[in-house]
Amino acid sequence: MSQEPQSVDVPTTDGMPVLGLGTWKNDDPAQCTDSVKTALEAGYRHVDTAQIYGNEAAVGKGIAAADVDRDDVFLATKVWIDKLAPEDAAASTRESLQKLDTEYADLLYVHWPSGAYDPEETLPAFAELRDDGLIDRIGVSNFDPHHLDAATDALGETPFANQVEMHPLLRQEELREYADAADIELVAYSPLARGKVFDDPTVAEIAAKHGVSAAQVSLAWLREKGVTAIPKATGEDHLRDNLASLGLELDDEDIRRIDDIDRTDRQINPDFGPNW
Repeated sequence: MSQEPQSVDVPTTDGMPVLGLGTWKNDDPAQCTDSVKTALEAGYRHVDTAQIYGNEAAVGKGIAAADVDRDDVFLATKVWIDKLAPEDAAASTRESLQKLDTEYADLLYVHWPSGAYDPEETLPAFAELRDDGLIDRIGVSNFDPHHLDAATDALGETPFANQVEMHPLLRQEELREYADAADIELVAYSPLARGKVFDDPTVAEIAAKHGVSAAQVSLAWLREKGVTAIPKATGEDHLRDNLASLGLELDDEDIRRIDDIDRTDRQINPDFGPNW
């Protein structure tokens, strides 16, 4: 049984809400718009999209329809791998902002270190977008430590965030250690392992112990690790259940048990991705 949703402000880390709404595969325009609107009105303040998702316009409509000021929403999008040459990155970002019906993005990610990505060319183009006020922060996604080293060298600073797959079945210890040392925020996509955490006995036992859902356990574990989660949800029940994870405090034994889960189940592994 899930906790009843409570009216609670989503905490932030360096201005980024630690729980957000993911929109990958939310490609039905009406449903996407409605889920974004519903999420914001339920208390979410962080929305994540990407050029390749094909839903930026629907996300923008959801933000506009919600009874929430745009400046109170932390909005992130990502530049796809074929748009990472400097001139393409700039042009496609302006196109994304037009679709999103906003003057700026709070966070712009390099979606993958692949395709047209060249740290020495791509990241200075992102910095120029920031200088022009079109984005507030520069992020990367699906980067390993050596990618982060090169990105830091090219930028002359660390990226604000690295968005990666992370959940109790893929705990990303090496990346977490790197991010902690470098002061880079980690953002977890697929934080429920595309539903696989629901079948894990350890997560299920901890959920039963606290009288909450397995989703809440997974999201609370990520929060305990200092990681921002962006679970996808469309229906109001799931949106509120995920939000209620903010009220769940796992104890030390819960954390230890999840840390000891002997699985490495990566759900997203395209051919063009890093050699994990």
